[in-house]
Amino acid sequence: MELDSRKKAILYAIIRNYQESGEPVGSRTISKLSELSVSPATIRNEMADLEEMGLIIQPHTSAGRIPTDKGYRLYVDELMKEERHLPSAPSEDMLLRRVDRVEELLMQMAKLLAANTRYATMITGPSYSGTKLKYIQLSPMDAGKLLAVIVLDGNIIKNNVFDIGENLSDEEILKLNLLLNNNLNGLCLEEINLGIISRIKEQSGAHEDIVSKVLDAVADAIGTEEKPHVYTSGARNIFRYPELSGGDTASEIISTLEEKEDLSVVLSGPPGLTDKHDIQVYIGDEVPVESMKDCSVVTATYELENGVQGKIGIIGPKRMDYEKVVATIKDTMNQLDTIFKKQDGEQ
Repeated sequence: MELDSRKKAILYAIIRNYQESGEPVGSRTISKLSELSVSPATIRNEMADLEEMGLIIQPHTSAGRIPTDKGYRLYVDELMKEERHLPSAPSEDMLLRRVDRVEELLMQMAKLLAANTRYATMITGPSYSGTKLKYIQLSPMDAGKLLAVIVLDGNIIKNNVFDIGENLSDEEILKLNLLLNNNLNGLCLEEINLGIISRIKEQSGAHEDIVSKVLDAVADAIGTEEKPHVYTSGARNIFRYPELSGGDTASEIISTLEEKEDLSVVLSGPPGLTDKHDIQVYIGDEVPVESMKDCSVVTATYELENGVQGKIGIIGPKRMDYEKVVATIKDTMNQLDTIFKKQDGEQ
């Protein structure tokens, strides 16, 4: 939909004022803006045209106007299309500590995003199906048991304990670690063929049974597609916004955040969006979960390394500050890039 510059300026002014106040915006409020040198009467005529276009509505007689989903959609599409240099979120508010486990980092990130944006947040754990093996670490345990730590791209860790019925010497464990890592490091499941497996088993000598158990565990770790865990934070922020806190709306949204079953549907997004710079905005009825039809949801794909990806989502009212949310998500993804590049360089 094409709007002339004045109609667009008035629509954007209504959206920005409504974002801040949550109250319908009248023509007198708009006429006071320095960049609009037009009378309230002219603004009322333009607002009538915008209302006829379905971009704003008058919630009740004698009230000002508020944006419709269609009006927000035009605003957001222009925002994303312009590719402006959006202001970065303050780094002191969004500093992520280095942590050894991805799960701790994601929980920390969900809390920081909720605190910074004052909306509810949701983050999926990374999807590692089909990713590559980083390394294997075998370690002895008591009573004839062996611990195999399998580390995948993205620092995804899988621990397995095997009952091997014997105690291996440090030298034997070292040789098995070297054998497995020299042959398997950097490979995905499809690259671990019968030739490689046969060679490892042949070189393992009397420990072929142990190697077979470890290879089975590696296959399970790399090839099993698990449903990603969803981390949430900031559910109470919903009560900050009167349009979401009344009636059953807030309880339904919070219930969805707590139960988490439908959140993966919200975060999955349209097919084919895998680039970590894809940011999607869903407004009102576009949100694929019934309890969130009064909300807007902004999602993005983060990438740890080598295709190991997950999703970030921010949930708020339709009048959310889209510019700040998009800037905050971009800033967070850049910090994740820095953290994981640093960790990879230190390993």
